[in-house]
Amino acid sequence: MPGRIFNAAGVGRACRLCPTFRWLNREMTIKLPIAASLLTPGTSGNERMLPDLRLLICTIVLLTTSCATAPERNAIDMTKSPPQWATVNAPANPIATQWLSSFADPALSALVKDALNNNYDLKAAAARVDSAREQARIDGAARWPQLFFAAGYRRDALPSSETGAFEALFTMSWEIDVWGRIKAAQQAAGQEAEAVAADYHGARLSFAARTAQSYFELIEANLQAEVAEQSIKDRRTIVELVRGRFARGLTRGLDLRLVLTDLANAEAQLAGSRNQVQIVTRRLEVLLGRYPGNRLKNRSALPTPPTALAAGLPSELLTRRPDLIAALSRLQASDSRVESAKKTLLPRITLTAAGGTGSPALTELIDPRAVAWNLAMGLVQPVFTGGRLKAGIRLNEARTEEAFNQYQSTALNAFREVEQSLAAEQWLREQEQALKEAVEQTQASRKLAVYSYRQGLIEILTLLDSYRSTLNAQSAHLSVQRQLLSNRIDLYLALGGGV
Repeated sequence: MPGRIFNAAGVGRACRLCPTFRWLNREMTIKLPIAASLLTPGTSGNERMLPDLRLLICTIVLLTTSCATAPERNAIDMTKSPPQWATVNAPANPIATQWLSSFADPALSALVKDALNNNYDLKAAAARVDSAREQARIDGAARWPQLFFAAGYRRDALPSSETGAFEALFTMSWEIDVWGRIKAAQQAAGQEAEAVAADYHGARLSFAARTAQSYFELIEANLQAEVAEQSIKDRRTIVELVRGRFARGLTRGLDLRLVLTDLANAEAQLAGSRNQVQIVTRRLEVLLGRYPGNRLKNRSALPTPPTALAAGLPSELLTRRPDLIAALSRLQASDSRVESAKKTLLPRITLTAAGGTGSPALTELIDPRAVAWNLAMGLVQPVFTGGRLKAGIRLNEARTEEAFNQYQSTALNAFREVEQSLAAEQWLREQEQALKEAVEQTQASRKLAVYSYRQGLIEILTLLDSYRSTLNAQSAHLSVQRQLLSNRIDLYLALGGGV
């Protein structure tokens, strides 16, 4: 029969070679149409098309039973996670879902909310999510029939006559996604959109953390400036003391020079502290989406670090951190692209239709008797394309291997960040306690040094060293207090906690 394109023997051979479809892997192109134009006169259209369609449908069902699909990926099964954290005394209770409220600082909460609403980088990340979702819709649109309509007017002029006609035309094309090739491509785009959405969620957490850490840095910078100012006042008191003793002939001119030098160094340190205040202030203002005008004010003391944090179980990290969710989605998208690439070796079945009407009178366009149309179904089988299709499969398989290893690397890095932050919190707490004791001791020793110098029991260098030790201890104590807060935020981030 003219419209028949398959035979039973061919179907049998194809099925015996499934699931690899070796008979399809020679990469040539064969176009086999099944169209209404193939019908012979005197035969009913349904009678002539029905055997071909039945055989085509049977062949499709037989071949699709062994089509390859993307493997199922499970984050916990893919990654070897320890049963518990290696850091000693790490609580295994579930972590808090909201970490910002643990600092009990309304000003901090307001700043973070402001940053999440107004930061331009976050708005750009949100736009990327919308872009990825629309791209997924575009990639899936090919699964549906594409219908177009065109209306117009045409006028022809000949030497002996002049005619005009209105036209109403439509065309339709549809690739029937028998094997799921287009569906796999759409699924890959959707999984990529999920990865971009996870990236956006991670960016929000990162921006919240950066805002909070910059807020703590600004508080520390202001406190460092206050400590430097108080140190200058104390140094000026010493200068007056030494100048008075020098005027009475009780000390050498060298002592006066030394205390003046020490005072100048303290003033330089204060200038550096004030410069750091304006740098951190402007950086925080940019995070908030504001003009960096150095006008931001904040509280005058660092908050008390929250109590010990429950770290949960290592396996929970794999399904909670946005970067791991994004990496897994990209791996799954790569699997779907491999599936789609493999199915390019299979035949493509397309359905096309066109029709329309034309008439000199506009009112006659809607007359169904004037409509002309045609319908065609075709099959395109790749047989030889110079290795392009197989190279496309190998390309996507290599990208899948890359995505798999990238996921493993991301998971290991996530475990490292948690272990590192858990251990750092213990050492920072010990360091903070030691520096607190150092501040108390240096303040006591400075008072004794002033008394001893007045009595002539010590040299001026010993007195100056006691002042420097006090300033250094106070500065270091403030720094480690801020580091303890910043490390707690890093730990929240590493555990995938929400804002």
